[in-house]
Amino acid sequence: MSEPTKVNAQIIDVINQTQTATMSPQVVTTSGAGKAYQAVAQSTAMAVQDATDTLRNVSTIATTAIGVAMAQLLATGDPKYVTALTQAQGMMTSAANDFTSIGTAASTVLNSFPSS
Repeated sequence: MSEPTKVNAQIIDVINQTQTATMSPQVVTTSGAGKAYQAVAQSTAMAVQDATDTLRNVSTIATTAIGVAMAQLLATGDPKYVTALTQAQGMMTSAANDFTSIGTAASTVLNSFPSS
C-alpha cells in the first residue's frame, strides 16, 4: 500500500485562511444582512414601479373618459355627462393618493430595515 501524499503546509494555511475569510460567523452574518437588504430594496422598488404603472393606466382611462364625456356634454348639453367627468376626476385623485401611500409605505419599510 502506498504512503499518503503530504500536502504542503502553505496550501493548508491558504485553505484555512480562505475558509476563515469567507465562512466566519461575522462574514456570513454581514453578507446575509446585505443580501436581505438588497432583496427588500428591490421589492419596494417593484412596488413603486407597479404603483406608477397603475397611476399611468388610470390616467389614460380617466383622460379618455373625460374626453368622451366632455364631447357628449358639449354635443347634447345633457348634465349626466358632468357626473362622468366628476367620477373620472375622482379616479385620478384616488390613484394619485394610492401612489403616494404606496411610495410612503415602501420608503418606510426600506428605511426601517437594517442595512447591516
